[in-house]
Amino acid sequence: MRRIVAFLTVFSILGACGAEGPPVRPTLSTTVSANSGGVYGGVRTGLRVGGVDLGVGVGL
Repeated sequence: MRRIVAFLTVFSILGACGAEGPPVRPTLSTTVSANSGGVYGGVRTGLRVGGVDLGVGVGL
């Protein structure tokens, strides 16, 4: 049991500081706009790895 806890602790620390590679961060954004044609919204979610942003968005 101690080995498992030590293993998880070490890899959590490495993952937090990015020692094994660039950190992977989830992203989420929402937009709402209103004009004479109505109210529109959108949702976008993705992952940011280093300087690369991969995502998918939907307009409502």
